Amino acid sequence: MASRQLLVAGLVVVTMAALLVAQAPQAPATGLAMTEAAKAFQGTLTPAQLAQTSFAYDDAERLNWHFIPRERKGLPLKALEGAAHKAALALIHSGLSEAGYDQTLNIMSLEEVLYLLEGGERQVRRERRDPQKYYLSIFGTPSDKGVWGWRVEGHHISLNFSVKDGRVVASTPEFFGANPGTIEAGKGRQIRVLGPEEDIARQILKLCTPEQQKACWISKTAPDEVPGPGAPQADVGPAVGLSFQEMSADQQKLLQDLLGEYLKNLTGDVEAERRAKINAAGMDVIKFAWWGEPDLHERHHYRVQGPTFVIEYNNTQNNANHVHSMWRSLDGDLNVARSK
Repeated sequence: MASRQLLVAGLVVVTMAALLVAQAPQAPATGLAMTEAAKAFQGTLTPAQLAQTSFAYDDAERLNWHFIPRERKGLPLKALEGAAHKAALALIHSGLSEAGYDQTLNIMSLEEVLYLLEGGERQVRRERRDPQKYYLSIFGTPSDKGVWGWRVEGHHISLNFSVKDGRVVASTPEFFGANPGTIEAGKGRQIRVLGPEEDIARQILKLCTPEQQKACWISKTAPDEVPGPGAPQADVGPAVGLSFQEMSADQQKLLQDLLGEYLKNLTGDVEAERRAKINAAGMDVIKFAWWGEPDLHERHHYRVQGPTFVIEYNNTQNNANHVHSMWRSLDGDLNVARSK
């Protein structure tokens, strides 16, 4: 029975994501495109819906991000239909590459998997687990001049953007999670929404010499969670671990591939700006650190940290089948300068 539920759940992820993709128009990867998408979205809403999704740019709600299934402000996708729902998806798409948009929809679809797998009364489960329970919030007035922001958020997704004079000036916190992390969807078929981010990192660890392990493998005990979940700024100290400079050529290639897995989720201009900052600060000083056990389905956590960013990846819950990952800016998230 359990295996049949997992097979059905796996098909749900694929089918629901495909349906949502079909509904979403393509959007150029610029801050101006975000502005146009936000205006178009607002134009489809009733006065009550517009009020529900709108906040002042300096409202405290803009800093109130999180990825747990909790009560939220903003306007949920489930309250929308027709043109409004299509416009909402277009706004979400405007902040993401094709790869990032697909990943976002797959993560949303996992809520249907949890609805099918978890026990308890059906209505209570549906209230907690719903692929349409993702909320859009707009901070300030979308315009080609001045500053405004927007967020899409729900369980295991929090994407936050600020746009100033038509340019994206902040795109973090960027959070993606996956529960279940792995779904066995039939013979020889496995769904792992955030699998590459885990597998590439593990290869770096596996290639460590005993001497490299002393720097890289911080502890055999993994922390239970990413640090500072929901905090307005990244909770991180000096970088620890094995530096890019100390890695073998194969490990360096893997670390570049790992960065690519994260960078490819956002639009081309944002990706290019992040890469430019990384290159300006220097690859050699980026460090990779591992906590926990070395193998698949064992509790583990890793961090990649450079002068301008930090990646945290945690897979410890549900027998290491529940992923939390995030990219944060060490210059400051949410268009707020970080105190040094």
